[in-house]
Amino acid sequence: MKWKKYTIDTTTAAEDYMSSMLMELGIEGIEIEDNIPLTKADQSEMFIDFLPELPPDEGKSRVSFYIEDDGSDTTDLLIAVKKGLEELRNTVEVGSGEITSSETEDLDWINNWKKYFSSFTIGNILIKPTWEEIQAEDEDKLLIEIDPGISFGTGKHETTQLCIRQLQKYIGDRHPNVLDVGCGSGILSIVALKLGASAVVGTDLDPDCMTSTRENMQVNGLNPELGEFYVGNLIDDVELQNKVGEEEYEIVVANILADVIIPMAPVIPARLKKGGIFITSGIIDFKENEVKEAIESAGLTVLEINHQGEWVNITAQKG
Repeated sequence: MKWKKYTIDTTTAAEDYMSSMLMELGIEGIEIEDNIPLTKADQSEMFIDFLPELPPDEGKSRVSFYIEDDGSDTTDLLIAVKKGLEELRNTVEVGSGEITSSETEDLDWINNWKKYFSSFTIGNILIKPTWEEIQAEDEDKLLIEIDPGISFGTGKHETTQLCIRQLQKYIGDRHPNVLDVGCGSGILSIVALKLGASAVVGTDLDPDCMTSTRENMQVNGLNPELGEFYVGNLIDDVELQNKVGEEEYEIVVANILADVIIPMAPVIPARLKKGGIFITSGIIDFKENEVKEAIESAGLTVLEINHQGEWVNITAQKG
């Protein structure tokens, strides 16, 4: 299989903003190249013994994205990308924004990325890939094993970590029913169950996520009857809304994207019980106010806003 590769000449300051913009357009295969020196933390996570010698970091970056070369017309998508670039100029220095194209052969992406996913902790939770052994110093931690496969979600991204910390805080000693919107690999559903949730329901647009989630539940020794998972869009799929139910959940968690959370906000209160908690992330910082306003317009009260890097978590409550 061949892929079309489009590369944007930009700046290191715009990398995260540009990645977020591309993801909001439905583009998932994104690659970033820059000369920012690796930190010691990066070095340890990537098992690199010697830091590579890089040219001086001049603030330049190349952000590439891949589209399957199936003969379809990509004109509209490229127009949307160029429009997104111009809009970003109001927020961050984008650089030239010039887009070049090339072709590339298919790679074994599903397995090649594994060398970049290693064990890490969030509080007392150890998240590790299924192919690694537990270290002695981690044996007392709450273990979550994940094999993302072809679905999104190792837990290492800032947005997932923000959601996990909020699940730790708001599940507490309770045993809530949890709705996981955009469940991906199922990591947040699994974390919720491991923390004491009585049951989870998950939704995602990608049917492959259902497979990944169920497999990861099995790996973690969780009873499959504790989770129900559905394919569909909670925003406008009435049948899915009926399956999920109304006022069934003490907690709804959604680690998606700002441009999905905003139209989804109006349907969240109906899912929550009185006093229920809405935990959301996937929000790039310049979208924070827009998402906050949408959540408040839906009738929820914002309890707290947390930041990690350039990503934001907003936690709200139904009165």
